[in-house]
Amino acid sequence: MIASPDRQSRLRGGLLGLLVGDALGVPYEFKSPEELPPSAAIDFVPPEGFPRSHRGVPTGTWSDDGAQALCLLASLLEKGRFDADDFAECLVAWYDNGYLAVDGIVFDVGMTTTRAISALKHRIPALTAGPSEDYDNGNGSLMRVLPLALWHQGSDAELVEIARDQSRVTHGHPRSQLCCALYSLWARRILQQETNPWESAAATARELLGSDAVFAAELDLCIRAGAKPGGSGTGYVLDTLHSARRAVLEPNYEQTVRFAVCLGQDTDTTACVAGGIAGLIHGEEAIPIRWRDALRGRDLLDPLLEALSSSGG
Repeated sequence: MIASPDRQSRLRGGLLGLLVGDALGVPYEFKSPEELPPSAAIDFVPPEGFPRSHRGVPTGTWSDDGAQALCLLASLLEKGRFDADDFAECLVAWYDNGYLAVDGIVFDVGMTTTRAISALKHRIPALTAGPSEDYDNGNGSLMRVLPLALWHQGSDAELVEIARDQSRVTHGHPRSQLCCALYSLWARRILQQETNPWESAAATARELLGSDAVFAAELDLCIRAGAKPGGSGTGYVLDTLHSARRAVLEPNYEQTVRFAVCLGQDTDTTACVAGGIAGLIHGEEAIPIRWRDALRGRDLLDPLLEALSSSGG
């Protein structure tokens, strides 16, 4: 019988799972499911002859997803709280100078994030910089929020508020904010070893946000969309969330992230979002050692990983 991972293994597995999933998905991004290799052939190095995406990016490299997640974690660890202005400065430093990007190289930046960073550079306040129209609901704030749930030790209400606020820096629509809050609660319930973590997270979100007409309507939309876990791997925030929910039904970490990639489209982000949850469920040791060893940027990651472990999460 395999022992259940302890809390430290889950914390480390969450962050590593996010980054490994992101790196795994990079070579396959923008492909339709029909263009992809079979699941068993999905690996850091694609099969010979496969027309990989981002050909100039070495295998094992995380993308904007992982870099922004590390920006959030670095800010939280440095400030000891969520500081929207500091986080915004980290994002600008990433965009302009490659802060916490592997080799200092930034690639594959989302359009909504680009617009938000432009607003930040024009001194728009951080919490109002994120575009907030219906068509601004990409997955750019969802992909990076997991470190908050790993680090935060306050109440559920505080976690939800901060998850929403970190979204507002680049993605201001209530739907994006809500998906980040739900994902954070879901991750917390897994850490707490709840029997039905998603259902518990949704119930908590209803309790905390149900009196707000806008968020109550968005929550109804989100829960209806996820009545049966499934998605198509697109960059739409709600689809990404529920694609990840379906992927983590697979029996282990490796099969989860491979399933996520095989959905096609936004493969790095789907595998990042699903991989973070799978890492929480199965623990660090369940992430194949060949992927952990091949993950680039460990000089950037390891100090943050150790600081997160030491913080007690």
